[in-house]
Amino acid sequence: MVAFPAAHRDAAHAALKATFGAAPVTAVTPLRAGMSGASVLAFETGGRRYVVRIEGTPSPLRNPHQYVCLRMAADAGLAPRVHHIDETTRVAVMEFVEARPLHAYPGGRQALARALGRLLARLQAAPLFPHFVDYPAIVTRLFNHVQRTGLFAPGLLDAHAERLARLAEACAWQSVHWVCSHNDPVPQNILFDGTRLWLIDWESAYRSDPLVDVAIMLDGVARSPALEAALLGAWLGRDPDDAMRTRLALIRGLTRLYYAGVFLSASAAAAPNAAPDGDLAAPTLAAFRQAGRDGRLVPGSRESVHVRGKMFLASFLSGAPTPGFDDSLLSG
Repeated sequence: MVAFPAAHRDAAHAALKATFGAAPVTAVTPLRAGMSGASVLAFETGGRRYVVRIEGTPSPLRNPHQYVCLRMAADAGLAPRVHHIDETTRVAVMEFVEARPLHAYPGGRQALARALGRLLARLQAAPLFPHFVDYPAIVTRLFNHVQRTGLFAPGLLDAHAERLARLAEACAWQSVHWVCSHNDPVPQNILFDGTRLWLIDWESAYRSDPLVDVAIMLDGVARSPALEAALLGAWLGRDPDDAMRTRLALIRGLTRLYYAGVFLSASAAAAPNAAPDGDLAAPTLAAFRQAGRDGRLVPGSRESVHVRGKMFLASFLSGAPTPGFDDSLLSG
C-alpha cells in the first residue's frame, strides 16, 4: 500500500486507480503544502512523476469553485495538467513540475518581475472564473474570525476594523471589471521549471478585481520600486496612471489584512489556550531579518508566524513593508 496519510488513504487510492488503473505507484514523497492543511505528495508511475493533492478539513471560507477554476487554469496552460479530480473526496491528480528556485530565473529579478506581470495578464485574459465572494467580504470574514479567537485583548483591533470598513466602501466593488484571479499568488505558489512559470494551489481562485493578484505579487516577489515598475509595466502594457495607483494602494491594504488573518489564524490554532496578546507592537523589516539571523525567531515556529501576522497588521495601517509570505527573509 502507498504511504498516504491514514485519513485520506482510501480516497487517494481510489483517485490513483481511476487515473492509472492497476499500474504500480512508487517513490511517494511528501511536498510542501503551505498553510492550507492539504496533503500533497509526488509519486511515480509508468516512468513519469505526478502529484496528488488531498484537501484537509473544509474551512468555513472554502471556495466551492476551486476545482472548476483549477481545470480552467490548466486548460489555459497556467497550471500543470490535471489528470483526475474527485470533488466529493476533494482529491486531484496533476502533472508534476520539477521546480527550480525563482532566483534562478534567467535575467534575474527584473526579468522575473516582467515574466510574472505577463503571467498575470494571461490569467486575466482567460475565460472568466465563477463568482464566489467579493474580496472585501472574504477579508472581513477572516478578520472577524481572528477577532473571535481571543488572540488579542478586546478593543486592540478596533482601528483595523474601522479602516477595513472604509476600504471596503472606497473600493466600490460592484463597478470593477471582473477577471480571473488566483487570489493567493505568493512565492510558494509560483513554480519555475527552468523554462517557464506556473501557478499552483488554486483553492482560493475565483473572479475578482484585477489588482488583487497584482498587490499580492508586489508584496511577495517585486519588493522594490524598480521591480514593482517592471511587473506593473509588463502586466498592463504601460505605466499605471494615478487613478490606478490610488486604487492599488486600497487593494494592497485589503490583501495585507487578509494575510494578517491567515498568519494570525494559524497562530491562534497553534496555541488555543494562550493568554490574549495585549500588544500590537511589531518589528521593522530590518529588525525582523536580524531576529532570524540571531536565532531569536525560528522559521516555521508559532512565534514567527505570530510576529509575521502582527507585521501585516501594522502594514495594513501604515503602509510599511511587509515581512513577505515565506521564511526567506528570516532564514536568508
